[in-house]
Amino acid sequence: MVELDVVVVASGDGPDLTLPAAGRVVAADGGLLRAQALGLDVDVVVGDLDSATPEAIAAAEAAGARIVRHSRAKDATDLELALDEAVALGARRVLVVASAGGRLDHLLGSLLVLAAERYDALELDALVGEALVHVVRGERTMHGAPGELLTLLPLGGPATDVTTDGLEYPLRGETLAPGTTRGVSNVFVEREARVALERGVLLAIRPAGGPA
Repeated sequence: MVELDVVVVASGDGPDLTLPAAGRVVAADGGLLRAQALGLDVDVVVGDLDSATPEAIAAAEAAGARIVRHSRAKDATDLELALDEAVALGARRVLVVASAGGRLDHLLGSLLVLAAERYDALELDALVGEALVHVVRGERTMHGAPGELLTLLPLGGPATDVTTDGLEYPLRGETLAPGTTRGVSNVFVEREARVALERGVLLAIRPAGGPA
């Protein structure tokens, strides 16, 4: 299977963006409206389709998009279903475009699903409103600007043997347990920061969104 870069667009409003080119675009229900507003050619629309307008769905289908309709009584959010579609397409890197507004439970659920074990083969990032979120498993290198904030939050269990380079408050083989604030509000001191860990998963959150 050919591995692709996939952009997944979730429902909700957000800032205007210039996105990198992607092999495929997957819209999670009402994310179709934002994808169209961003000028993206959508390949797949997935969800219960209760927030995408019939006109938008018809236009996407006429342009060649595949429509995957689920029952409203489903066991996963539209974003989770969209991520599964990205995996089925052969995604290697996935960028999620999401809103930081709306319901708090939806926002938290979206952040948690990014760290799900079944997506551990993906290089996964998310633009959540103005913020940029990286999922870190093993090791990630991030490019930024000195003075930019970076927060590290463990999910699903302890993140062990965490080591950082290029940050003001270095970590050297430390364990970050869920619920700790040890990794909050670190700061880039160089244009490149590296985060590595032996086991677990971290969300590396850049509130200002990182470089343009």
